[in-house]
Amino acid sequence: MSKTPSTNTVIGCTLLLIALGASAAGCSGDGNPLSAEPYDAAGQIAFNGPTGDGKKADPDKPLEITAEDSDGRITDVTARDASGRHVAGELSADGTRWHSTSPLAANARYTVRVSTEDEDGAPGRKVLTFDTSRPTSKKHLTATFGPKAGKYGVGQPITAELSQPVKDKNQRAIVERALKVDSVPAVDGAWHWVDDKELHYRPKEYWPAGATVQARSNLEGIKVSDRMWGGKVKPLRVTIGDQVIAVTDAATHQLTLYRNGEEVRSIPVTTGKPGYETRNGVKVVLGKEYFVRMRGTSIGIAEGSAESYDLPVYYATRVTWSGEYVHAAPWSVGSQGYANVSHGCTGMSTANAEWFFDNVREGDIVKVINSYGNTMEPFGNGFGDWNLEWKKWRGGSALVGGTPDGPSPSEKARLRPQSV
Repeated sequence: MSKTPSTNTVIGCTLLLIALGASAAGCSGDGNPLSAEPYDAAGQIAFNGPTGDGKKADPDKPLEITAEDSDGRITDVTARDASGRHVAGELSADGTRWHSTSPLAANARYTVRVSTEDEDGAPGRKVLTFDTSRPTSKKHLTATFGPKAGKYGVGQPITAELSQPVKDKNQRAIVERALKVDSVPAVDGAWHWVDDKELHYRPKEYWPAGATVQARSNLEGIKVSDRMWGGKVKPLRVTIGDQVIAVTDAATHQLTLYRNGEEVRSIPVTTGKPGYETRNGVKVVLGKEYFVRMRGTSIGIAEGSAESYDLPVYYATRVTWSGEYVHAAPWSVGSQGYANVSHGCTGMSTANAEWFFDNVREGDIVKVINSYGNTMEPFGNGFGDWNLEWKKWRGGSALVGGTPDGPSPSEKARLRPQSV
C-alpha cells in the first residue's frame, strides 16, 4: 500500500526547486563579461569611409578605423568585398587603430566587421558597409594565362602575359598576389618574373600525374599604381597527363622514355656533333609538327657552305623555338646509337620518330645529359624553367623571393591541414 507524501516533504521539495532555480538564474547573470551578448560598438569607433547615402570611398586611400573611447580598444577587424577578397591590414599594439595595408578594389562593395572590448572586457561588435568609386584612370592592367586549356605533360609551366609593363617591386607584389594558381592535388609552387610583362609559375617538382591546375585572377578593380588599375582576366584550367620523361644520353647515343617512372622504350639516336652540340638540361615539348623543312640558314649556316643543308623532316617534336627537335633522320641511321653527327637536333629512324611523336604531348619532359653543349637557357628559347634550382626560382618572385623555402602559412594549412 503506497503512502501519500507528507506536507513537509512536498514543501521541502518545492523549496529545493526554488533554490535550484535561483542558482541557475545566478549563473546566467554572474557578471562575467565574456558571457554577455556583444553590444553595439558604433559609438566606440570612428571610420574614415563615407557616411552619407550615395557617397563612395576613394579606393586610392587606405581604410582606417580608430577607437574613439579611451576606455575601449579594437580587438579584430575583417574587411572583404562582395566577391570574397579580403583586405590585409594592421592593428596597433594598443588596439586604438587599424588600417588597411593592401589596396581596395574600385567599384566594389565592402563589408567590415569590427570587434571591440570595453574596460571590463565586454565584447562589442559593429558591421560597416560601403562602396568604392570607379577608378579615375583609364589605364588597365590585364593578364593572359597560358597555355591554352587542354591536357599537358608534367613539365608545363603556367604563364601570365601582362598588358602593361610592371617594374616596381611593390607593384609586382600586388600583381603577383592577385594571380592565383591552384592544383589538385595541391603542390608548393611560385611565380617567377621573366621580365616586366611575363611571369611563369611552376611547382617545386614536376606537376603530379593526373593533376588539375587552375589559374585565376583577383586583379580586377585593384589599384596597381596611381595611373593603373587591374582589369578582368579570363581564368584557365588545364589537366596533367602521365609523367613522361625522355632522357637523351649524348655519350651512349640512346634516348630512353619513362612513363610514370617505368622504362617504356630505349631508342638509338644521334645528337649534335662538335661545334653544334645539343643543349644539356631539361626542355619541355613545345609542339609537334608532322613535316618541317629544315635549312642550315635558320641556325646561321651560310648557304652553299660545307655544312649547309635543306632537308624535308618528318615526325618533328619541337623543344626550342630556335629549331631544336627530336625528329626522323633516315640519312643518319648508320650513326644512330654510335656517333653524334647532327647540327643540334636529336635524330632517330623514321619508325622510332613516329613512335616518339605519338607517345609524347606538349609539356612532357625531354632531358639531355652528357652533351658538350651549353645548358638550356631558362627563358626565351622555350621552357627551360626547370634548369633553375628552386631557390633561384623563388628568388624571381616579388612575394616569396628571399624568404625561407616552403609555402606561406595559409598554403601550409591548405597543403597539410592540422587537427585542432
